[in-house]
Amino acid sequence: MSDFFQNGVITTLQNLGGRSIEDIESELEKLSKRRGMVLLLPALYSEFETPSMQKIIDELKNVKYLYKIILGLDQATKEQFEKVKKMMSVLTCRVDVLWNDGPRIKELYADLTAEGFPGLETPGKGRNVWTMIGCALSDKDAYAFALHDCDIVNYTREVPARLFYPIVHPALDFEFNKGFYSRVTNKLHGRATRLLYTPLINSLAKVYGNNRYLDYMDSFRYSLSGEFSFIRTLARGIAISPTWGLEVSTLSEVYKNTSNRRICQTEIMESYEHKHQDLGSQEGKNGIYKMANDISKTLFRVLSQEGVVFSKGSFKTLLATYFQESRFEISKYNALSKLNNLDYVREKEIKAVEAFQDAIKDASEEFYEDPMGTASLSSWITVRSVMPNFSEKFVEYVRLDNE
Repeated sequence: MSDFFQNGVITTLQNLGGRSIEDIESELEKLSKRRGMVLLLPALYSEFETPSMQKIIDELKNVKYLYKIILGLDQATKEQFEKVKKMMSVLTCRVDVLWNDGPRIKELYADLTAEGFPGLETPGKGRNVWTMIGCALSDKDAYAFALHDCDIVNYTREVPARLFYPIVHPALDFEFNKGFYSRVTNKLHGRATRLLYTPLINSLAKVYGNNRYLDYMDSFRYSLSGEFSFIRTLARGIAISPTWGLEVSTLSEVYKNTSNRRICQTEIMESYEHKHQDLGSQEGKNGIYKMANDISKTLFRVLSQEGVVFSKGSFKTLLATYFQESRFEISKYNALSKLNNLDYVREKEIKAVEAFQDAIKDASEEFYEDPMGTASLSSWITVRSVMPNFSEKFVEYVRLDNE
């Protein structure tokens, strides 16, 4: 059983353990008659060769309230695309598979690039999510969209149910819902959240002063989770980052486009287990190091848009503050692990923090040289204003691919 404590500037919806998933789904089935719910699944083909994806498909077989599933498929050949369509065909609702490496979707990317829309030449989760949102918005009967990753080892159908419920229930007034959960096995996981994000947010507040944006970003229990949902009107105006800063940039876009009163976070499962990223390195610019670098630059960029002035001197102060804040976080998690008899290797935690320090330092230098950074993928309302007939072509190409 979870706590029911409310802190921060958004609403937190914990799972208090008293309601069955069958009861929630029964209510969602009634609501689905008026509010079409679309599940977005960003996936690599390699994930269809893992037990995790088969587990997700098996669970979704029992979900009856979904209007549609859109699966964005990356890194797949024609033969692999056909195999994925066959695997997804066992589901009871309609499934559109977006073959992002196929000639038709590539043609759409080329059309958009020719019109000046940036970031579409680089594949990745950000572009995949952006494409799925565009496809979903092309259907007038789609009201709400939920998204989760496809590498969840212990997936259950509670995940989409708890993502959709707060944004489709007529007695509630939420436009955006962020999923959260615990990341614990025999040890604590979630290094990027525990040892990068939280101490960095605290450091930014100390160095540059508290502001509404930092209060908002500090209110989420799992800011870097890949699970969230939102309604159609909000989705139209959101720009998507093509980098590892996707989750942070999405929260930032939501902050700009709606009120905190219409944002919530929901406990979607008790414990979450998925594949773990390598720590990576400054030399290789990969792994969690790369994630930390992109997250840092995203935070710097949004804060600068909020009027915060950065300087080389203040960045040095920020690094020193992060050093102190991150060590304090390590002491917290060391105590938590000892009390619960979890495996905790302090040296590994320090090594992670040192990699994050390098990432923040590099990010500050890169931001100082180029404060605009990597351009976000444009909102779909902008695409439609420039290319009013694009949606019809998009729908037709998806139909042809899925015949």
